[in-house]
Amino acid sequence: MTTYDTDVVVIGAGPVGLTLANLIGVRGHRATVLEARHELIDYPRGVGLDDESIRSLHTAGLWERIQPFTVPHHVVRLVNGTGQVLATNNPRTQEFGYPRKHGFIQPLVDRELAAGLDRFDGTGLRFGHRVVGIEDRGDHVAVTAERPGADDGTVETVTLTARYAVGCEGGSSFTRKWMGVSFEGKSPSTRWVVVDVENDPIGTPSVYLGADPRRPYVSIGLPQGIRRWEFMLHDDEPTDLCDDPAFMHSLLARHVPDPSALKVINQRTFTHHGRVASDFRKGRVFIAGDAAHLMPVWLGQGWNSGIRDATNLAWKLTAVLAGDADDALLDTYTVERRKHAADMIDVNMAAGTVMKMGRFGGKVRDVAATALNAVPKWKSYFTELRFKPMPRYAAGVVVDQADLTPGRARAGFKGRAGGLAPFIDSAGELSPVGLQFIQPRVSTADATYVLLDDVTGNWWTLATWGTDPTAFLSLADLDLVRRHRIKLVSFMPETQRTWAQKRYADSPAPVTVVGDTSGALKDWFDVHACGLVLLRPDRFVAAAALTRQAPQALTAVRTAGSLFTPQTTTAPEEGVRA
Repeated sequence: MTTYDTDVVVIGAGPVGLTLANLIGVRGHRATVLEARHELIDYPRGVGLDDESIRSLHTAGLWERIQPFTVPHHVVRLVNGTGQVLATNNPRTQEFGYPRKHGFIQPLVDRELAAGLDRFDGTGLRFGHRVVGIEDRGDHVAVTAERPGADDGTVETVTLTARYAVGCEGGSSFTRKWMGVSFEGKSPSTRWVVVDVENDPIGTPSVYLGADPRRPYVSIGLPQGIRRWEFMLHDDEPTDLCDDPAFMHSLLARHVPDPSALKVINQRTFTHHGRVASDFRKGRVFIAGDAAHLMPVWLGQGWNSGIRDATNLAWKLTAVLAGDADDALLDTYTVERRKHAADMIDVNMAAGTVMKMGRFGGKVRDVAATALNAVPKWKSYFTELRFKPMPRYAAGVVVDQADLTPGRARAGFKGRAGGLAPFIDSAGELSPVGLQFIQPRVSTADATYVLLDDVTGNWWTLATWGTDPTAFLSLADLDLVRRHRIKLVSFMPETQRTWAQKRYADSPAPVTVVGDTSGALKDWFDVHACGLVLLRPDRFVAAAALTRQAPQALTAVRTAGSLFTPQTTTAPEEGVRA
């Protein structure tokens, strides 16, 4: 029997690589993170954390440790050169269980992500390991890294073997270059200088995007009294001008009295990029985060898009490692993540264009913004962050709601023949398949007013509204449920929970009855034209159907996810933990 050093080699100890390793570890598998640096980056970079990422951090068991380094309800205001507010981004919904936007301090969060690896046997972080070679050997990979030798100035090489490797080493990714995929998009020449200071001299708690034709800027209030400014450099201003204290003083003088008294903790220049790789997989090697896509900073989605990659890839890798699914499942990673990353890049690039308008374009923009703010529907488009494309997977581990075809999911279902769709009466016409499921607070026999993910767990869930989820499942269906550890859940009005607990106690498989304490689950099912959902381990809806369609939906998800049946020989590959 072949023994491998680890299950997954993760290249790069940034937030994406560390989150991926934690999500692999929390599901019982091993990951070794190789980092070329000798320590984590200690200067602030990303500053925006959204609710989807927090949900993933909670799955990894780290949110309580990270929360102290965040500030919730980070409001973003777009202002012009006179300080007029053109648009306000202040979403107050908590559909996924947390405030939509948070400010955060990345080095402190990265530190907790790294410390989280200590919880898992066989999982660890190795600093000073610069990857110089990758070899896909068909049934496993070999990753070669250089590290300092025992004597000063010497370098030695070490090779690790694993089932898979994932490059999370940033925009200059060695892994992406090894894969030979293209890196499509734009790298605008616009340069920015970022300045972080302690003891915030302004004290306003949120974010201002300054669309000032004279010099666009950003001003951000962060946790622990940190203030960040970002200033655009004009084309005729050399980058080394930022080393001149007088120049930096002139940038800050319009924003704070006596810039010379500021305690600067970080200053650097950067250029925005908008690029996405043509493929995120080659054989047993993958890329994620900045290695797969570079995101302009305007909407704070670079960090969050990378976490979405890690969330998507982690459950698929662990399903294959555990012998639950065929390797074909991993092909859906690019299918699902690449389009959304590209869409986010387009939105961020458009936001940058709005920020950088000159005097004439700025005047036109300001007039248009004033008019739009006068219309509540358009104003809420910005306030509630509706312009941000939520991940929706139209292909991959999804099932079309109208005809239960595996592998695809069209957004609408009404007016299309097939399956039982014509019998659906609902206020809604859009399918929830491919979208992330909501997370209200709920109650069960064992817990009161807890987040839904704490009840359903971090693997598959089959849930129905108001009925026994086993009602239409055959013995073969129940074998599949047991084989893939699918949790059976019945959502009920809280008023009926006690009745349902007694009623379903004799069901042919264990059923967890969940009390809908707020009515959010009832409202969700009321407008989504289904009585049953199959939720993936990343909490996206794989299938939505009538309760009578449970067997067909289950079979279609098995096909879409390349899941093995109970009769399939599913011993994990050699060297992989079960």
